[in-house]
Amino acid sequence: STLYFLIKSSLITLSSNLFSIVSSFLCLIFFILYLFGQYVLEEMDVERIYLERLRSGSYRDFTKLYESYASRLYAFALHLTHSDALAKDIVQETFIKVWVRREQIDLDMSFSAFLFTMAKNQLLNEFRRQANSPLFLEDVVLNESGDGEETAIERKLSFEEFNHRLEIAKQKLTPRQRELFELNKEQGITITEIAAKALISEQSVRNQLSQALHVLRKELGKYALLFSLFFIG
Repeated sequence: STLYFLIKSSLITLSSNLFSIVSSFLCLIFFILYLFGQYVLEEMDVERIYLERLRSGSYRDFTKLYESYASRLYAFALHLTHSDALAKDIVQETFIKVWVRREQIDLDMSFSAFLFTMAKNQLLNEFRRQANSPLFLEDVVLNESGDGEETAIERKLSFEEFNHRLEIAKQKLTPRQRELFELNKEQGITITEIAAKALISEQSVRNQLSQALHVLRKELGKYALLFSLFFIG
């Protein structure tokens, strides 16, 4: 009976110690998650403070936002242009517009989406401005058939025509596909934000975006390469 008592006591002590270890581990995990959540909220609050002060004319807070986003914006522009000089110009012009339009910034909307949408529009404007230059994006051949008989004029980039064709192509999408494409690819809203707004899963958003991109590439024909440059690559 003494041995039984000792074994029983040892098991109770072991169980108690194991429970304490597990409890401590779980508390540590919850504490880490809490700190991470607080960090995310703090980052969001800090950016909102920057934006509020920017709207009031604070150049110091404008500089803080520039430091937070300039490198990402440069990488985005460089990916599309493959030009260091042009990418830097896009970043500069975009932030100039942020300063000029600072009072129009909506604090309830994603500043990241606002910023990248302006950068994309700036990029499109630059492409349109140089559209008649045979040196600009000379490697982008609108006819993907590989026909070497195209003239220089036929190879020139026509962004007005591309935009027109894109609008026609979007009519082939379902209303939901078009809505998701425009929110994500044209307005720069993230998949997570779209899913929350539309009350659907993120995977559903991805699936419908994939279907929309497939339809648009097919419909755009010779402009598919240009479409991929802006919306897929």
